[in-house]
Amino acid sequence: MSIKRIALAYSGGLDTSVAVKWLAEKYNAEIVAVAIDVGEEKNYEAIRTKALAVGAVESHVVDARDRFVREFLWPALKAGAVYNDKYLLATALARPLIVEEMVRIAEATGCDAVAHGCTGKGNDQVRFEVGFAALNPSLTVIAPAREWNMSRDEEIEYARVHGVPIPVDLDNPYSTDVNLWGRSCECGVLEDPNNSPPAGAYEWTVDPLDAPNEPERVTIGFEQGVPVSLNGQALDPSPLIAQLNEIAGRHGVGRYDVLEDRLVGIKSREIYEAPAGAVLYAAHMDLEHLTLDKDTLEFKRGVSQRWGQLVYNGLWHGTLLPHLNAFVDSTQRNVTGEVRVRLYKGSAVVEGRKSPNALYSYEMATYDKADQFDHSAALGFITIWGLPTKLSAALERERQ
Repeated sequence: MSIKRIALAYSGGLDTSVAVKWLAEKYNAEIVAVAIDVGEEKNYEAIRTKALAVGAVESHVVDARDRFVREFLWPALKAGAVYNDKYLLATALARPLIVEEMVRIAEATGCDAVAHGCTGKGNDQVRFEVGFAALNPSLTVIAPAREWNMSRDEEIEYARVHGVPIPVDLDNPYSTDVNLWGRSCECGVLEDPNNSPPAGAYEWTVDPLDAPNEPERVTIGFEQGVPVSLNGQALDPSPLIAQLNEIAGRHGVGRYDVLEDRLVGIKSREIYEAPAGAVLYAAHMDLEHLTLDKDTLEFKRGVSQRWGQLVYNGLWHGTLLPHLNAFVDSTQRNVTGEVRVRLYKGSAVVEGRKSPNALYSYEMATYDKADQFDHSAALGFITIWGLPTKLSAALERERQ
C-alpha cells in the first residue's frame, strides 16, 4: 500500500526532527507534524516553525492542557490510581490524549499513516499503537526509531548531513519526559539501581534537606472528588496544579525513586517528580476516608490498582476502563470538602479535614458527656459476630 501522508507526533527534539527527514525520504511521503501541549514548558511556536524548517508540509500545535487535566488527570485522582505503589502515571495518562489528537488531525489532513518516536524497549510504543488501532485501524502505524537501526552517533551524523538542527543539550545524560502532572528521568547513572540519584536528576523539587525550616500549610477544596480551590481561592484546573507544583516543590514534596515493572517485561529505574500530585492524592484519599463507608473504601482499593494497571498498560481505550470509571464516579458523589495539608522537608501530612457529607459523628465517637453510642448493644454484637469463631474453635478442640 502506498503511503502519501504521515502524521508524526513531533516534540522538536533530535529524534522526531530526524524522523521528519527519514520518513519523507523512505516513504516518499508528505509529513504533517503534530505537537500536543500537555503542560511541558516549551516554546511551541518555535517547535511548530522548526517542523516546517526541517521538511514538514504542515505543522500543528494543540493546546490540550485543560483537557488533559479534566479528562485524564482528574479521573486518575478520583480513582486513586498509582502504579507500582509510587508512580502517579503522568506519562501514561498523556499518551491516550496525544493519540486522540493525532488521529483527529491525521483524519482532518488526509493522512493515511501515523508515526511516533518510541523505541522498541519502552511502554509508549504500546500505548500509541494500541490506541491508534482502537480509534482508526485503517491508519498505518510507523515507528522510525524501531526501524532505522541507527546508533546515537549515526543519528547525529544523519542530522548533520540533512541539515537538521542538533539540540545544544544533546550531552544531557538523562532521558526525561515532562507534562503538567509530572516529570520522569532515567538513563545515565540511574541505570544502576544502587546509585543514589544525583542532584541533576531533579528539577521540580528541592532536596528535602535544603527545604525551608518552617512548614507551610495548604488547603485543598474538593467538589465530588475534583480539586476546585487552593487556600480558599477558586482556580481552574491547570493553574491549580501549576501553583501547587511550585509550592510543594520548594518543600521537596513529590520525589519518587521507582523500580518499575515495564509492560515489555523488564524492570527499569525511574525518578519521578509529582509535587502537586503527591499533595492532591494525600488530600483526596483522606477526604474519602471521611465521606465513604468502610465497604466502599475496601472495594475501591482493588479498583484503584486495576485502573492504574490498565492505563499503564496502554488500555485507556479498552473495554474495562469505562466500567471502572462508572463505579469511581458513583463513589465520588459525596467526596466534597476541604483538606488541610502540612508541607515540610519532603513530607505532605494531612492535619485536618471537613465535609458536609462526613460520615464521622462526634456524638458517636466521643467519650465525653455528649456520647450517644449505645454501649449496652456491644454485648449482643460481640456474641453474634464471634459465633463462627467460637463454633470453629470448639470443633478444633474436639479433634485434638
